[in-house]
Amino acid sequence: MYFAQVYARLLGIAVLGVAATSVWAQDTIKIGELNSYKTQPAFLGPYKKGMELAVEQINAAGGVNGKQLELIIRDDNSNPGDAVRVAEELLARDKVDVLTGTFLSHIGLAVTDFAKHKKVFFLASEPLTDKIVWADGNHYTYRLRNSTYMQVAMLIPAAVKMNKKRWAIVYPNYEYGQSAVATFKTLLKQAQPDVEFVAEQAAPLGKIDAGNVVQALADAKPEAMFNVLFATDLSKFVRAGTQRNFFKGLPVVSMLTGEPEYLDALGAETPVGWVVTGYPWYAIDTPEHNTFLQAYQHRFNDYPRLGTIVGYNAILSLAAGIKKAGSTNTEALVEAFKGLEVGTPFGRIVYRGIDHQSTMGAYVGTLAVKDGKGIMADFTYVDGATVQPTDEQVKQWRPATAN
Repeated sequence: MYFAQVYARLLGIAVLGVAATSVWAQDTIKIGELNSYKTQPAFLGPYKKGMELAVEQINAAGGVNGKQLELIIRDDNSNPGDAVRVAEELLARDKVDVLTGTFLSHIGLAVTDFAKHKKVFFLASEPLTDKIVWADGNHYTYRLRNSTYMQVAMLIPAAVKMNKKRWAIVYPNYEYGQSAVATFKTLLKQAQPDVEFVAEQAAPLGKIDAGNVVQALADAKPEAMFNVLFATDLSKFVRAGTQRNFFKGLPVVSMLTGEPEYLDALGAETPVGWVVTGYPWYAIDTPEHNTFLQAYQHRFNDYPRLGTIVGYNAILSLAAGIKKAGSTNTEALVEAFKGLEVGTPFGRIVYRGIDHQSTMGAYVGTLAVKDGKGIMADFTYVDGATVQPTDEQVKQWRPATAN
């Protein structure tokens, strides 16, 4: 009963633009989800809980068009080949109606291509690479979370305000990191033409040699730094940089570092003053977030992470799209997601028809330490709609056949 009551409160903001429904033969709507649970547990453990909470709330409130949601979860082993195999099994063996998930950008791109060839609807929930909605975008794929372009654009004003000429860059050497760095260079150059990139370190994902990376960056004597590292790579890098006094007096802008998944691991070692994107769940005071937070803590006796929000919003989005479409027919879903509005704990988001990207935003603030824990301070919410490229730019970057 509790979940039904909570979802009823969310319903006014969570599912909009619904159409008349049709009668389906099946008793449940099967959502096939695949992700890198084994290799990225800090993010994907809470993500899974977020999905489960949303499914429980929706089902307790009567389901979608009278049908209960069923979540079928598989691990992709952080391998593109395995991800495609798992996606095929979800469709052929488990008979799922839609696909969602993926965390790492190169995995997301593999499933995006799979969806294109199989002509199946795919909601990429977490992977951040711009290619998913632009260069490699296709008719069947939508993306929930804000892209690398959007998150970099959120940080550019702070980078420009630092008024530093010599920048160092450190990032994980795979699609996500490469995409973020390319965008950062482009946007910062546009805003500050005299900027120089004096050092660049690309670390193997999950295998950073932190001491050598810090030394190489320090040798270049940068005046500021852009960081894209996350998870264990970030923790090792921060520890090595702190031990060598590399961060002392060095302004830093950093993607993802304000997310609880990564601040929890940093603890008292959190680098104070970095400007970051993240999720200060402990200090957000909006009706939407308060309702969500109450439900999550009641269900799991824990606090949410950013992954929780992504998983929760993915299920809300699929429920809203299926309800609007009146079925799980692929073409009906593709059409229903164009302009789809979904109420979330972060407020209302919209899926753009031109590039299939949602307007989900993020919080931007500075890092601080309180009671031995890392927190975000002086933060603001940046609506994703304000940091997306223009329609004219999207038309240049996205294949005309993708829509």
